Amino acid sequence: MKLLIIEDEKELSDSICSYFSNEKFTCETAYDFRSAIEKINLYDYVAVILDITLPHGSGLDILKEIKTNDKTEGVIIISAKNSLEDKLAGLKTGADDYLTKPFHLPELGARVAAIIRRISFGGKNQITFDQLILDLEEKKLRGPDGSIDLTKKEYALLLYFISNKNRVVTKEAIVEHLWGDEIEMANSYDFVYTHIKNLRKKLMQSGCPDYIKVVYGMGYNFTIAE
Repeated sequence: MKLLIIEDEKELSDSICSYFSNEKFTCETAYDFRSAIEKINLYDYVAVILDITLPHGSGLDILKEIKTNDKTEGVIIISAKNSLEDKLAGLKTGADDYLTKPFHLPELGARVAAIIRRISFGGKNQITFDQLILDLEEKKLRGPDGSIDLTKKEYALLLYFISNKNRVVTKEAIVEHLWGDEIEMANSYDFVYTHIKNLRKKLMQSGCPDYIKVVYGMGYNFTIAE
């Protein structure tokens, strides 16, 4: 799950990134209006954490850009502005939530998780796919033979597959989703194949069928075999 954190205070941005990285998210950052607009127009995110007051522009204009382009990201505004007028402006423009600074990171985490559940999984805390049970709150996975331990990347990959079940996803889309800003560091797709291979192995060792189908020349389809 990939987040975009738009916050000009680098220390706060780093703290938010560190917290969500530990929660198995991939984080990208933007410290000003221009870089934020560029990333919003280039990439897709599961959610955006958005400060209103930014160098060279307003966070509310970024929010308008997201909504004008019919993008599906959930948006939570974080702001030092605590007036009712600012909160209403943000919510009326299309924000999903509004959190006033200073705040506790676990509260921000809970609100982001709630937005993701509502947008991606109909508000559910638990997802069932065939013989798999994924607890979104605890970030734990169970298969036919019990608990399945996944790395951060394997968890993100599985969640991406389940979110796009029965649809072909390309290697490029997987790379962008899992690595975000680090995408340019990769000079081959070997690391993608490795993560997919390891995820497939763990699921099948737990008693699951092979859900990950290769669609040659296109990508992968996460589906239940007929």
